[in-house]
Amino acid sequence: MTHRHSTFSAESSQPAPDAQAAVDAAITSRRSIRRFLPTPVARETIEAILQVAARAPSGTNTQPWQVHVLTGAAKDRLSARILAAYDDPAQAAQHTEEYAYYPREWRSPYIDRRRKVGWDLYGLLGIAKGDKAAMHAQHGRNYRFFDAPVGMIFTIARVMQQGSWLDYGMFLQNIMIAARARGLDTCPQAAFTQFHRLIEDELQIDAATRQIVCGMSLGWADLHAIENTLVTERAPVAEFAQFHEA
Repeated sequence: MTHRHSTFSAESSQPAPDAQAAVDAAITSRRSIRRFLPTPVARETIEAILQVAARAPSGTNTQPWQVHVLTGAAKDRLSARILAAYDDPAQAAQHTEEYAYYPREWRSPYIDRRRKVGWDLYGLLGIAKGDKAAMHAQHGRNYRFFDAPVGMIFTIARVMQQGSWLDYGMFLQNIMIAARARGLDTCPQAAFTQFHRLIEDELQIDAATRQIVCGMSLGWADLHAIENTLVTERAPVAEFAQFHEA
């Protein structure tokens, strides 16, 4: 059954006057949350978010996304397996990312932005430069889904090409915005790709035909957690857009 969103009129696709503010608020209030409350999220809410997100455009309507939603004991088992490997240097060294998420060679301004967000976060948490143990522990919180009640693992068919990965990004963004519209928060996580073999085994994913894209935490933000006060900066439009008018 299809439901038309109430901010759009039945006669046209033009949004109602308050739609722009609602959409803009959902987008601009999205942040990567790194500590969640244990409050459960109803399955009906998760399904509604995914159904909305599935309206993301994809080339010739291929819809290349597949989602594994983890809660309760299933989420805890996956976290425990990954953390056991992550905390053992010998085991961790045997797990590598299957695709390069970040550039092989960092250059300005990208390396500057990366360093700033890292040190801003560590500064809030009181982690001193060079404190590798504390950094390791903080990064390891990724694999607990930052205590969120819902974890998601996303996969794509190996036959799909670069265009489908672009489509996938729009699907992921839709999830995050639909979550914000419901008062929920998220954290998209490339960290899971290092342990793709463990994830494939635990979730019975056919590695011959499907590839791990990333993970995501979903839940209610702990608004008292210092790390959740981090708001990253964005470059002004004049820095990244060129207007050709004549």
